[in-house]
Amino acid sequence: MSGKAVLLHAGVIAALFLLQFVASDYAVLMLTRIMVLAIYAMGYNILFGYTGLLSLGHAMFFAAGLYAAALGVTRLGLGVPEAFAVAILTGIAVSLLIGLIALRASGVAFMIVTLMFAQAAFLTVLYFGEYTRGDEGIVIPDTLRAFSFMGIEADLTNPVLRYNLALAFLAAAIALCLAVVRSRIGHVLVAIRENESRTAMLGYDVARYKLIAFVLSGSFAAFAGACYALMFAYAGSSLASIQYSIHPLLWTLLGGAATVLGPVLGTALMFFLVDFASGFTTASLLFVGVALILLVLFFPKGILGTLRQRVMPWLP
Repeated sequence: MSGKAVLLHAGVIAALFLLQFVASDYAVLMLTRIMVLAIYAMGYNILFGYTGLLSLGHAMFFAAGLYAAALGVTRLGLGVPEAFAVAILTGIAVSLLIGLIALRASGVAFMIVTLMFAQAAFLTVLYFGEYTRGDEGIVIPDTLRAFSFMGIEADLTNPVLRYNLALAFLAAAIALCLAVVRSRIGHVLVAIRENESRTAMLGYDVARYKLIAFVLSGSFAAFAGACYALMFAYAGSSLASIQYSIHPLLWTLLGGAATVLGPVLGTALMFFLVDFASGFTTASLLFVGVALILLVLFFPKGILGTLRQRVMPWLP
């Protein structure tokens, strides 16, 4: 990886760290949510941007981590670190199981299968409303968000801790994504996206690599779901709906698919567009829609994808 790429990614993390000292309380809260959901979008990008698999079922993995963490602390008596661990393991197990089934299909059929699984998961959340609280959702008491880790006392009700923890998780996710996409696995995933038949002909086990991408992507989503539940003290069925499968796709396309920072930029831009438009019109989504159309016309590969094509070929 070039020195420019290292400086860019380090600069983004440094800028986000410094922003907390000058931003308002509202902006800090919004940035915390953006960083958590950007992790979700980065995981989606591994499957969609780098492997070329369009999934409409990622809300299922997000919800798996969301409810594993929320139910872990409210019903099983787990601490926050243990709830994170359970959520990650749940995400790995669910994505592995679904991947073994869904990846037997390809193209449009794969997209439909993932959509069907996600809808089944959403209906399951509603059916077991006694535990998940359905549309009302689970509200995690503040007392259950305090924890001790390696002798350090912490409390997720503290906005400064939430922000810096989200930043640390985002930095780790960026580092992991960079490691994956620059590794042999990442190169094979790109080869599968470009020409699956030729990749198989060269002797690579395409099915295994696609499953690796699927599980990685689902695990990122589950981890982001756990972060959302524990940091914002809420887990509701709306976060398991099809809307939350569409969101990471839009964020990735907007920022630039197959770029590590593209999903981060896309998530932030979408949030600020909605927030800005909501300030002067109730038809905020119409405003956002027009802005997205203009962005697609002038940045057909997303913002960072187009910049990489035109002026920044070193961008990973």
